[in-house]
Amino acid sequence: MAWLFSGRGIRYSKMAMSMKDVQLYCTSVVSGRKHVNSVDLFYQQTGTGEHAVLLLPGALGSAQTDFGPQLKSLNKERFTVIGWDPRGYGRSRPPDRDFPLDFFERDAQDAVDLMQSLSFPRFSLLGWSDGGITALIAAAKNPSLINKMVVWGANAYVSPEDLQIYNAIRDVSQWSERMRRPMEEVYGAELFVKTWEGWVDGIGQFAQRPEGSICMELLPLISCPTLIIHGQKDPMVPSFHPQYLLKHIKASRLHLMPEGKHNLHLRFAAEFNKLVDDFLSQ
Repeated sequence: MAWLFSGRGIRYSKMAMSMKDVQLYCTSVVSGRKHVNSVDLFYQQTGTGEHAVLLLPGALGSAQTDFGPQLKSLNKERFTVIGWDPRGYGRSRPPDRDFPLDFFERDAQDAVDLMQSLSFPRFSLLGWSDGGITALIAAAKNPSLINKMVVWGANAYVSPEDLQIYNAIRDVSQWSERMRRPMEEVYGAELFVKTWEGWVDGIGQFAQRPEGSICMELLPLISCPTLIIHGQKDPMVPSFHPQYLLKHIKASRLHLMPEGKHNLHLRFAAEFNKLVDDFLSQ
């Protein structure tokens, strides 16, 4: 779930980049596709460091739309950074995206299998919003493969308050043109509406599960050092979510960004990148 208004409706702010801007910072990024679990997954890779890091985007997101400052500025001598487009998102189409009850588990399996196919036996995870949920599941189910994890804008369950937030941003015709345009450039207007409404319905179905669980039962299985970052002005993720993660992930710590919103890694990219660099290098 990730964005000004998306990852969950809040990706795009003054820090948003046009596709033309993206071209400028991707000159040192290698792109490719890998056939994984019957789907051709698009990925981008930069850097030559021994420490592999996978970037996991938010709802309807991609490496380009969600992680420009990280692809550009994370330490390329220390890290090899891989951004990917989950199945049905960005350039990992076809297929069109769908949202069965196990879509986060499916993304987690795809992500791990992609990294294995790229010959990274161990790696760290940076997950934003929906990508943070995917990272939590991947780390819980593959403890021997994950070095460290950073998550922000993520939640392990869907509360009644969350449902209200999601339903409030369902109608993209109510979004500003500036917020809609980046997604319409990727998907076209009609498919964007269809996919976004599918996401709202898909995330909402977890509210029918006991305690609204997405992956609550998996958190105790996470053993890797985990940094949870939370923007204290995030309108999409109430503060009880990072507190829940902190309580239930053993080797975790929480860093609060007082001015951060949902897209804190874009708005405060230099501060965020330094936090990640320091954490992954410890």
